[in-house]
Amino acid sequence: EREIIKLRYGIGDGYTYTLEEVGKIFKVTRERVRQVEAKAIRKLQHPVRARKLEGFLDKDGKLQIPEDF
Repeated sequence: EREIIKLRYGIGDGYTYTLEEVGKIFKVTRERVRQVEAKAIRKLQHPVRARKLEGFLDKDGKLQIPEDF
């Protein structure tokens, strides 16, 4: 899930991969990538996890990603 989210949202290299591109990387269908992405997003939106993620936002609400992510 982590790698799919990183690729789909350009976390790390700044390039946002399509469902097709991610599917080719992991040798799965676009639909399966979409399902995994949706599941990961639901997890991130859970109130407990969402509160933990607030620490990654700066005062302006911009995402700050640690180097080792």
